[in-house]
This record gives sequence, C-alpha cells and structure tokens, in this order.
Amino acid sequence: MGASQRTRPFRTFRHGISSSLLPSRHWDAAPRQTSSRAVSSSAAPVTSNIDGSIAPAPEPTPIRSSRLKETKPFSDFLTDTLHRQHDYLRISVTERCNLRCVYCMPEEGVPLSPNEHLLTTPEIFMLSSVFVHQGVTKIRLTGGEPTVRRDIVPLMQQLGTLRPHGLKEICLTTNGISLHRKLDSMVEAGLTGVNLSLDTLDPFQFQIMTRRKGFAAVQKSIDRILEMNRLGAGIRLKINCVVMRGVNDREILPFVEMTREKDVEVRFIEYMPFDGNKWSKKKMYSYGEMLDLIREHYPGLDKVRDHKNDTSKTWQVPGHVGRLGFITSMTHNFCGTCNRLRITSDGNLKVCLFGNAEVSLRDILRRANGGSPIDEQAYEAMKQIEMDRRQGLVPHEQALGIAPAEAELLHVIGMAVKRKKAKHAGMGELEHMKNRPMILIGGTCSARHPQQQQQHRFFAAAPRVRKDDDEKPRLTHVNPSGAAHMVSISSKQPTSRTAVAACAVHFSKPTVLPLIGANSLTKGDVLSVARIAGIMAAKRTPDLIPLCHPIPISHVSVDLELRPGEDEDQEKKDRVEIRATVSCDGKTGVEMEALTAASTAALTVYDMCKAVDKGMRVEGLRVVLKEGGKSGRWEME
Repeated sequence: MGASQRTRPFRTFRHGISSSLLPSRHWDAAPRQTSSRAVSSSAAPVTSNIDGSIAPAPEPTPIRSSRLKETKPFSDFLTDTLHRQHDYLRISVTERCNLRCVYCMPEEGVPLSPNEHLLTTPEIFMLSSVFVHQGVTKIRLTGGEPTVRRDIVPLMQQLGTLRPHGLKEICLTTNGISLHRKLDSMVEAGLTGVNLSLDTLDPFQFQIMTRRKGFAAVQKSIDRILEMNRLGAGIRLKINCVVMRGVNDREILPFVEMTREKDVEVRFIEYMPFDGNKWSKKKMYSYGEMLDLIREHYPGLDKVRDHKNDTSKTWQVPGHVGRLGFITSMTHNFCGTCNRLRITSDGNLKVCLFGNAEVSLRDILRRANGGSPIDEQAYEAMKQIEMDRRQGLVPHEQALGIAPAEAELLHVIGMAVKRKKAKHAGMGELEHMKNRPMILIGGTCSARHPQQQQQHRFFAAAPRVRKDDDEKPRLTHVNPSGAAHMVSISSKQPTSRTAVAACAVHFSKPTVLPLIGANSLTKGDVLSVARIAGIMAAKRTPDLIPLCHPIPISHVSVDLELRPGEDEDQEKKDRVEIRATVSCDGKTGVEMEALTAASTAALTVYDMCKAVDKGMRVEGLRVVLKEGGKSGRWEME
C-alpha cells in the first residue's frame, strides 16, 4: 500500500463491493421475514443486479409514521419460546489452526475432516443470505483460525453484498498470527470488528500456552489495527484472555494496564470445560476473584452499562482509554438474553455453545446439487437456472436452484431455535457433559476430537422413541433433518434405574448343547467366557454406540441357561437363553447397556461354538424389563 493510500480514511472502503456470487435474494420459496432495523451508512447505498453487478440504489426517503406501523415483526424462525430474537450468527469457516493452545486442543493433536465435509464459500454465502433475510444483522467468522482459509477475503467480500439486505456487522475472531497480512483487504471488504485471542503478554509464556512461536506477529496485528483506527477505519478491537489459575492469572493487571493508552477492550474469560482441554475446577479463576484483584490496584474501577445482548460485563478504569470486559459463562451465565446462533465448519446449526444437539443445514443445502458440495461452478449453474426460471424459460416447479430447499431450511432452523433451553447446564454438569471441543464450535482455533466426530456425525443404533406433549411419537436421537444427535440429559435428576435384556442362541445340531454342558469344546468354558464378555461389553457401551451417554453402572449380571429342544421335530431346538441385568444411579436409563451385554454374550457363544455348528442363529434380542426414571416401570407382556 502506498503512502497516499495509507492516509486515506478507511471508512470509504466499506461500500460498493462487487461480487462473483449472486448477491441479491434470488429464491422465493418462503415468505420474507426481516428485522425492521435500518442499515446505517456514510455512503450511498447500493443494490445488486441479477447478473451480479452493482447498481446505484435510489435515494432513501424519510421514514414516515405510517410506514412504522407497517414494519414487519422479527422473524419467527429466529425467535425462541422465550421470545429471544437471534440476530447474531457465528460461522466457523475452517477446522485448521496455526496454533495449538492448551485450553483448545488436546496435546496429541486431532484429525481434520475431509474437505468435502466442510462448507464451501457458496454454501456459507447462501446460508448467510437465508439468515440475513430473516433478520440477522451481525455475522462473525470464526474457526479454527479463519485467516488460514485461503479465500477468507473473497468470502468476506461476498458477505459484504448482504449489507443492502440488513447485514450491519462483519466480525472476525482470530489469534492474530496472520491477520496483519490480510487486514487491509478485510477492512475494504467490510470488516467492522476483531476479537483477538491473546492469553499472555510474555513472549515465552505465549510459546508455552500456544505450543508455537508467534507473539511478535500477534503484536504486529494489534498495532496495525490501532494504526488503521487512527486513520478512521473504525474497527472495534477486543482482546480475549482466557484466565487459568496458576498459568496466567498473574497477568491480569498487565492486561488492565494495556487499556490505559490503547483504545481496546480487554475481556477476561472464565476457563470453560470442553472435550480435550483437561478442564479442572481448580484451574478456573472466577469473575469475582478477578474484580477483587483489579480493585485492589484500581479502586476507582467503574461499571459500564451493558447492552442487553452483551456476553461480557463491562468495566472501566477512570482515565484509561480502553475498557475491561468479563465473560462469566461459568459463574454468572448470560443465557437470559442470548441472541447467538452458530454454524459449525461442517454445516451444523448449534443453538447453544454448551449444548450437544446439532442440526445439519449442509445436507439440506446440498440436495439441490445431488448431495455433492456446491462449488463455484455448481453455484453458477444454479444461478443460471434461477434466472431462467424468473424469465419463464423453465417451468417454476422444475427449478433446481436453492429455492426448493429454503423452506425446509427455515423449518429446520425454526424448530431448532424453538428447542433452545432457557439456560445451559451448571458448572457441575458441564465438566461431565459431552460436547464438541471449543476449537470446533467457534473459538480461536478448530479441530475435531475423534470421539466427538463419531458422536455427532454417525447414526446411532436402535434410536429411542419419545412422545411430545401432544403424544406424537418421534425419534429422540434423530433431528428434523434426519441427522443423528445426542440427547441432552443435563436437566434430569439422578434416580435408581434397572433394565433387563434377553436373547437366545439357537443350535441347528443336537450335539452342541451336551458339549457345552460337559465343557468339552476346544475353546473352553463357553458359559463363563460369555458371561464375562457380556459384563465387559455393558461397561463399554458408550464406546460402541456413538450417542449413548457414559454413566456410572452399579451392577451387571449375565445369566446363561442351557435349554434342550422341547419336541421330537425340534421346532424349538436346543438353545442357550441369555438374560442380562444392568443397574445404575444416574440421569438416563440402561436399556442400551443391557442390550449390549446380552448381544455380546450371545456373539461369544456363537464364536466359541461355530466350529461344530455353522447353522446357529442369534434371535429375539429385546428389552424385557425397565424401571426407574420418569416413565417408571415397564415390562414386556
């Protein structure tokens, strides 16, 4: 950038961004429901032609009182049962990261998803457009580390074309390592805010906490943002610091001092439990403790009035240019006014950071392309079909663009938002609750823990059926789009629970049962080995059935009984009948544990006897008794 350009006010870079993707709303499967919020701008507004070019929009007219009466309400699809309006969307654009922060990623590292599982730029743009036209005014790009995505700047340019449709803010959460190299282009594309994650001001401690070098690069990014702001860029800069006792708590005061002369908001975040980050209550440094420490050195610390949807509690030291914020997810949750939704890098909608329920939007979107990722070429073809449909060149009902899927997208989004709970689980439950790692939900870096990959991507065996209040049955482990998800048990109370499952191994030869009874098979004691196998399997059920909760089992018994055939025709042939009983004191039932125990015992019998009878059949696997929990006692008749 030349010297003349560097002195140019950056506010002028946020308007008139052109795009190779279709910027205007070109599908009409569902009625448009938008927020009444107006988009403010210091430059003339722009509109988009159907071919993607930018044309000047007519001058705005003053808002009259009669028009205010006609203002449409906020989208019902983005409003939950507690009347919270979700106008803030966070999108994870990559799983990759150039750091390995100790509270984000397991030390041993994690595998990455195949590229075809991740959202493409056209898919991110289309989903963003759907949300913006329903009232979303703020989009934050997260990761992983979003700056490592090769087309991050073109993606932001595409999102910039949504400004005439209601998008006000395009923000970024980053670790700052590569930001300084792309920042100028991002501001031109419409960047309005940066949340930069930095947990230490000590270059050596930085290398310990991130397992990488790069402190100088982060500092360069911060300095560049402040420099651009002095030239008029208007980027809201927040520095996020995760405070961990005994690790970086001694740096709270140096971070406070950072706000003396720099126009920045330093936000201290309570250490939160996510899979793979070895969370411990002893490591958590609470909001109250931080305030007490800061007040000792800055007695005049003042509370600043927060916006109703702010995630942080804001304070300021008198005389300091910057401010302080505290994100208190563990000790003082802010769920009552939550207005945030999240889309993971693989296209799942997540309505709560601490919830494990997810809905696949990607799969619905890709149906318009035969289930394949929608790349630039596919998207251009879809745009052409839509333009032809608008011009009457193809029948309306034969349109293959995104229009047929939008109604389903909005239906699925609306149902997910309506299921959002009043607040997330408490501290004691969060540390034991299965969830994606923070790095995949939209923190500062992103990757996937292998066990979480299974729990959120694979279908569960034998999903349970639940009835809603209107007594309409539905599968609890399958969401409205057909994807599997784990059922939350955080609100349930522990009770004593028991389940009994049964099955049988039927033999085709009458010689097998006497051999088992005499313990004469070459592999050994069939009944004893099968009994041990069943008990071990019950304890390993969460590892075998992806969506089962790990629970503390208090009792397992597996009984095997030899039953001779009851008539000469051997209509009921020789068999081993198996009955497995499992008990626990927990929040969910143990039917799956009992079924796993019985079936594994049966398979062990099969394995030990197959040398003498290849015609065996394992039959009749079922739950015969269940008691405890909300539904009480149930017994098969």
